[in-house]
Amino acid sequence: MFTEIPIRASSNEDELYDIAIIGAGPTGLFAAYYAGMRQMKTLILDALPEAGGQITALYPEKYIYDVPGFVAIQGRELVQRLTEQALQFGADLHLSERVLDLSSNGERQISIISSRHHYRARSVLISAGIGAFAPNRLPASGIERFEGRGVHYSVKEKATFAGQQVMIVGGGDSAVDWALALEQISASVTLVHRRDQFRAHEQSVAALFNSSVRLKLCCELNEVHGETALEAATIFDSRAQTSEILPVDTVIGMLGFKADPGPIRNWGLAFGRGRAIQIGPNCETSLPGVYAAGCIADSPVKLDLIVLHFGQAALAVNSAKAYIDPHAELSPGHSSDMPHPGRKVHAVAAP
Repeated sequence: MFTEIPIRASSNEDELYDIAIIGAGPTGLFAAYYAGMRQMKTLILDALPEAGGQITALYPEKYIYDVPGFVAIQGRELVQRLTEQALQFGADLHLSERVLDLSSNGERQISIISSRHHYRARSVLISAGIGAFAPNRLPASGIERFEGRGVHYSVKEKATFAGQQVMIVGGGDSAVDWALALEQISASVTLVHRRDQFRAHEQSVAALFNSSVRLKLCCELNEVHGETALEAATIFDSRAQTSEILPVDTVIGMLGFKADPGPIRNWGLAFGRGRAIQIGPNCETSLPGVYAAGCIADSPVKLDLIVLHFGQAALAVNSAKAYIDPHAELSPGHSSDMPHPGRKVHAVAAP
């Protein structure tokens, strides 16, 4: 059972927030919870219509295995629990609202311009995931004809693929996890990967080799076929230099995503490797009072795991607290020793 979150439809443009969190994915939601524990007035902004970031947008029914305290937890449930935890102290959540610009507006005051409003905050945490994202499309002949009606790049509802002959293309955690998940309900699952080694966790790969999933390694998808519906796919074996046609009802591409930080690139931040924001030991960016955590942050050791992003969120929020209040300690001690600020819950619906 989860606490129902009442919707409050004020924009709070005149408020001065202690921290504005850009991004309502797992990292941003946990940061909002920690900001509440530090009694910081908190604003959360996200361009998507629902909280949860990539989890909600791409794989709400996928099980996640690396969250402490859970043997496995479905993406949708994790987001729901994180949202309830994040909003218990009265944070304002604004969805369908893209942040366009931020700039310093004097000492310990930052101006934030969104697609709907203008806000002011003493500090900012950027936890925007990988930014705007789009899937890497399958480079096979005939793909465009069947995209959205036989060719997919995410799994929103597993039941959609019940009883079907499914082909998954990819070799990372998403490809392996979905192959194992769909094996239980689909008529058959074939996993096509261009190499003979996987970029997934060893335990998942071991389960894959012990499953009924048909593996086509060192193979690539060359073409999809069908009249009014998807009927078959041609794969090419790079080792044997041979082609094979397999009957399929569905092809799911799991080749990762193109990420674009969008307006963030124009905010005067220093970027590190790739398109990630460069951060220091306390998750601080090159702009005073602005912090970054999660996939968007380029830490010295880049390991994109939810558990590490949670740690970055807590470090960034505690650092922001010490930044805006010189009398505050960076470390608040244990959560069991901290005063409980109350359980007021506020969320703002998109108009």
